[in-house]
Amino acid sequence: MQIPDGLKALIDDGFIQEIIRPLKSGKEAAVFLVLVDGQVCAAKVYKQAHLRNFRQRQDYVEGRQAGNSRDQRAMDRGTRFGKQKREEAWQNAESDTMRKLHAAGVRVPRPHGNHDGILLMDLVTYADGQPAPQIAAGRFDRLAAVQFHRRIMQEIAKMLCAGVVHADLSEFNILEANDGPIIIDFPQAVDAARNNNAKRLLLRDVANVTRFFARFAAELRRTDYGNEMWLLNEQRLLKPDTALTGKFQAARGVVDANIVLQAIEDAKRDAAKREEVKRWREDKKKEASQKKAPVRAPGR
Repeated sequence: MQIPDGLKALIDDGFIQEIIRPLKSGKEAAVFLVLVDGQVCAAKVYKQAHLRNFRQRQDYVEGRQAGNSRDQRAMDRGTRFGKQKREEAWQNAESDTMRKLHAAGVRVPRPHGNHDGILLMDLVTYADGQPAPQIAAGRFDRLAAVQFHRRIMQEIAKMLCAGVVHADLSEFNILEANDGPIIIDFPQAVDAARNNNAKRLLLRDVANVTRFFARFAAELRRTDYGNEMWLLNEQRLLKPDTALTGKFQAARGVVDANIVLQAIEDAKRDAAKREEVKRWREDKKKEASQKKAPVRAPGR
């Protein structure tokens, strides 16, 4: 087993006690099973930038701010120092995103931290205690496919509520854990509010997952969860527990009704404000008239 230098360094520094075995190798990283404080964890070792198939395209890095203003200027100019800082930011982005999503209740592995290009996190396991497989390797009956798809759509909506779009979601980075789906791989995740490509990337994520499960439940092709959740989120109506329907027109109806109710509330507030101003002016007039009234001497 060839052990990356970074993992050897973590053993020397005491962060991990044992390297058990390689788990998988992907387009941007290799994952190893390691022992951390007596617990089997996953260690994601990022490949060097020139060895990765995944490119840090502007679609993903737009809107990201990392480091101080000097670092940001160097990254924007593409200097050697800037490229180094951008690579560090690219790696730190995953652990930062996972920490944010885990705190928001999204089903992601719990991160333990990023140490010099190695992300330590909880190992996702299946019912037999073995590492959980990708859902791409699974076979589902119609009912199970519909249920799994719905659960993943809710997780995507939770991510959107937390301001995150995965941006590379498919059946290959969703694991079938013993208690349901777990979403992994977040280095390319984007800020839903600051990245102009966020909606397009969200719709693509939803389409990828739907396309996979539609192989087992053809009716899923008629759903439109992506546009539904994006519209609800734009109108601040999307919550982590919002019951999605997969029907865009139904969401539009909810939004239209909300706009009408909001307009009514706005009109009530405006009317109350006008009434308050009117009373204030009347009180001022009374005070002015009282000051102008002649003062009579006592006994006259």
